[in-house]
Order: sequence, then C-alpha cells, then structure tokens
Amino acid sequence: MGIQVTDVAFDKDYYARYYYDPRTAVAGAAEMRARAQVIAAAARYADLPVRRILEAGAGTGLLRRALRRLLPQAEYISLEASEYLCRRYGWEQGRIESYRSRAPFDLVICYDVLQYLDDAAAAGALRNFAQLCRGMLYFSALTVYDLRHNADTARTDPDVHLRSADWYRRRLTGSFRAAGLGLWVRRGAPLTLWELEAEPDQPRRRRKKG
Repeated sequence: MGIQVTDVAFDKDYYARYYYDPRTAVAGAAEMRARAQVIAAAARYADLPVRRILEAGAGTGLLRRALRRLLPQAEYISLEASEYLCRRYGWEQGRIESYRSRAPFDLVICYDVLQYLDDAAAAGALRNFAQLCRGMLYFSALTVYDLRHNADTARTDPDVHLRSADWYRRRLTGSFRAAGLGLWVRRGAPLTLWELEAEPDQPRRRRKKG
C-alpha cells in the first residue's frame, strides 16, 4: 500500500524549488539528455519506428527537448496535470490514469510521476499504459528503497506515495516485458528481445479452488 500524504500543489513555487533553481533541482538538462539517448537508442535497436510519442508528466520539457532532437520525425504529445505548466509551456492538460487517445503511441514515457498518485490512480495509470502503448514504454517512479538508499533527500520531494518496485512490476508484467533501465516492451509488439536482454517471465501462480 502507498504511504498517504498531503496533496502536492504543482505550482510556480514547486517548480522553482525542484526544477528551476540549480542548487535544489532534482534533475538537470545533462541528465535528461542522457536519458533521452538511452530511450532513442533502445527504440532504434529494437527496430521500432517511432511516429507518435506520449510523455505523461512532461514537467518543464527537459526530456522533450532532448528527445525531439533525436526523434525529430515523431509527433510528440506532452501531457501534464499541472495547470501552471500547461499555461507556461502549452502542454495538454490531463491525467495519465484517465487519458484517452484516438490512436496508440509507439513510445510512452512516464518518469517520476506515479509516486504522486494514490494507489487506485497509480494502478489505473499502469492499466492505461497497455491501452496507450503499442511499442515501448519508458517508466520509472520513486520507490521506498530509492528514497532510503538512492535519492538525494535534499533534492527529492518526500511528500509522495511510496511503494515497492514489486508493486509496480506486478501490474506491468501482464502487458509488458521488462527490458532493463526502465524500458518495457509491449507484449505482442513485433519487436525481438534476445533472451538475455530482457528479464525472464515469472511463472504464474495457479489459484487454488474453493
């Protein structure tokens, strides 16, 4: 279960602290350029034609700018719940757990977002990935372990719903196969992963009758 927290106001003050001020920013342009290179290289390696991209939680657009240079031919939809960011950058306002599209996306990105959703909304977003994505998913969220062992707590917002990595994996593996580094391949997509390039499928447990 997620840890219950107060609602976060994704306003000017929030982004001034965690994104605009280099002394307290949780991520910078160099990190996002490297992340974009990993995503674009994975798509090319898997021979995935990327014509439509959805980024759920576009933030200040650091990843968008980097990816658009690497995948310039793709239509790029930037979805964002923050009214402030949508006004400032022109993103499409909406929530990933309820977002619908006229056509699926070749690449769906949802980075550092779902820890801000309660359990029901986060589970709904994970289910929605399967409806929205027909190729590759890039997904990551802050976990209990990450906050304790990996994150710089001076730069990381602790006012979130913390869950285990397994909580997310259990809800993704029905529709996606993990390829490592936050990348997931949609089951049934015409993409090939060699056996040692992806995590092995876990055997499904049989339900006991009665």
